[in-house]
Amino acid sequence: MRSYRTLFRAPEFTPFLLSFAAFAAAQTIGGLALATLVFRATGSPFLSAVSMFGPQLAQLAGATFLLSGADRLPPRAVLTGIALAFAAGTAVLALPGLPVWAVFTVVLLQGLVASLGGGVRGGLLNEILTKDGYVLGRSVYNMVWGLTQVAGFAAGGALLALLSPRTCLLLAAALYVMSALATRLGLTARPPRFAGRPSVSATWRTNALLWSSRPRRLTYLGLWVPNGLVVGGDSLYVSYAPEAAGTLYACGALGMFVGDLAVGRLVPPAVRPRLATPLRLLLAVPYLFFVLRPGAALSAVAVTVASVGFAASLVLQERLMSLTPDDLAGQALGLHAVGMSTLQGLGAALAGTVAQLTSPATGMTLMAAASVTVTLTLAALGRHDRRQSAVPGERRRTGRVPLHD
Repeated sequence: MRSYRTLFRAPEFTPFLLSFAAFAAAQTIGGLALATLVFRATGSPFLSAVSMFGPQLAQLAGATFLLSGADRLPPRAVLTGIALAFAAGTAVLALPGLPVWAVFTVVLLQGLVASLGGGVRGGLLNEILTKDGYVLGRSVYNMVWGLTQVAGFAAGGALLALLSPRTCLLLAAALYVMSALATRLGLTARPPRFAGRPSVSATWRTNALLWSSRPRRLTYLGLWVPNGLVVGGDSLYVSYAPEAAGTLYACGALGMFVGDLAVGRLVPPAVRPRLATPLRLLLAVPYLFFVLRPGAALSAVAVTVASVGFAASLVLQERLMSLTPDDLAGQALGLHAVGMSTLQGLGAALAGTVAQLTSPATGMTLMAAASVTVTLTLAALGRHDRRQSAVPGERRRTGRVPLHD
């Protein structure tokens, strides 16, 4: 499956994308509105950053207790329920006079609910598409996310100039309801991919299996840590340039779109594996220039170029799927999504703390430097493993072991 025409002929792929696009639009508009609301109320870069990305920390609890549901629950019902839960929570956030502690309680609960979303969506996409169409389909999925972010942050910035943050939150709640309707009406009911009930023990057992393979561990770390550190720096846009934050987020989404288009559609499959490290370096290096405190125009250029590097996730997800049994695809992708979200939340908290003590520009620069360091370290470990696997008598372990209850 190498053409978009063939891809969109796949049954249910289009409604799957539409439901996700509505959900993503709600997240971008609602996230920007909430960060702006918190920053205006507190004047704190730390609280503003954590309000936008901190809910992702709650997904760590989901990975610990709930993630087995990604393969053991019917996907349509789960995705519909998640969208409705987000609609209700976002409507609560729009209530006037809501204290800051209550705001963070709601968004952390939303993060806990969202812990199932990445795995369920990833596993469902793996079912809708054939094996040879996964990377192209995932690139389109990512491009929809990027385009929705461009439109969402641009629209969110414009709406915040005309409307109050609370009104924008109500608009986001309506978009979540639209996502739930698109999911319920556009997708067919599918049975769970894996027999058995979701449980804490099943979640722990499968996570332990997924983590037991060194190649998978390095792949997960490559997906999580460099990305999380850079997104932590991204969380400081509101405090770095309050009037241009929407533009910076939109430029980042545009760069992400370009990277996913190039890697998913234009780069030959044989070349993709060699791009993982260069793309992760591209993701971080342009942010090192924020030590010079560039203005809005130069910042937008740096953000756009850097965000092309987010396409590294396509390369690494393809590697992850090659190392994972099909019946665990949902939880494997869910663990990736939760781990990435958790690291992004931790990155936002760390960047916000550094910015609180120094400045947003310093925070963004230090997060980028840390991301470069981690990427180079993981690349060195990967080269060491490849040399070891080339030694006669050594057998490379992939961990493709079936799991049974």
